[in-house]
Amino acid sequence: MVYVLGIDGGGSKTICVLMDDKRQILGRGEAGSSNYQSVGIEAAKYSIESAINSAVKDDIKIDAICLGLAGVARSRDIQLIKNIVKDIPIISNIKSQNIVICHDALIALIGGISNDVGIVVAAGTGSIVFGRNYQGKTKRVGGWGYILGDEGGAYKIAVAGMQAALKADDGREKSTSLIEVFKNHLGLINIEELMEVVYRRGWGVKEIAALAPIVDNAAVEGDEVANNIIDHAVEELVKATVTVINEIFVEGEFFEIVTTGSVWKCKCQMWERFVSYINPEIKVIFPRFEAVYGAGLLALRSLGEE
Repeated sequence: MVYVLGIDGGGSKTICVLMDDKRQILGRGEAGSSNYQSVGIEAAKYSIESAINSAVKDDIKIDAICLGLAGVARSRDIQLIKNIVKDIPIISNIKSQNIVICHDALIALIGGISNDVGIVVAAGTGSIVFGRNYQGKTKRVGGWGYILGDEGGAYKIAVAGMQAALKADDGREKSTSLIEVFKNHLGLINIEELMEVVYRRGWGVKEIAALAPIVDNAAVEGDEVANNIIDHAVEELVKATVTVINEIFVEGEFFEIVTTGSVWKCKCQMWERFVSYINPEIKVIFPRFEAVYGAGLLALRSLGEE
């Protein structure tokens, strides 16, 4: 029997699955973030090893592993990850050619569509659009982090909502219900106390991104400002997606777009808005399988089993 490991390492958690050559998942483990760009090398290694140990309970030989990790976009990132995981006992016995390291967008594409041709539009805390065509050519747009990019992600939606509330309170922009909903949600006496919440409580990306549903709810209730924020997020994701389409696919070529991430679960029909901008001949779907399953498939492929 052949056994492989698939790992999906993101900014908030790391998931590992144990899979056999029949594509059956036999074990699963979770741990903290393994994005070394944000948590550091040692913390990333610890999360990867912890997730593996939770997934693999028995003393079995692992033949291959695929690590799809956030923050791994360049060859030097891949080499760094290889160096930090080679000492993990289970991985140390795997042949080098069967240790696959890639960006988490690739495993999201393969898991979501169940093959490696198509486009994944990932919009969670951040955002990235990644595509691969029939010739193996790939194109990535976005994924540059909360300061330099991530348009359409929850963090940027939340920040835009807070900015709109403060501008409305100043009298610079249109009146919006976001002032009251932020106050109520955070227990603020006045909206100016957002300063204390954001700057003095030491809130990070994750805590701020968790405020995106406030904007979503306001949009559902018909708030014009909130709906404009959602529309802008959709427009950015559409722009990124069309860029990938034009770069690697030709007219009439069949492929699917899979949408992954928490943002697509919002109540304000953000997914429907996105689909309305996409060529109706292109099928937009929700994931058929989770990203970590795609990592398992890539591990099997390295053995010639997939």
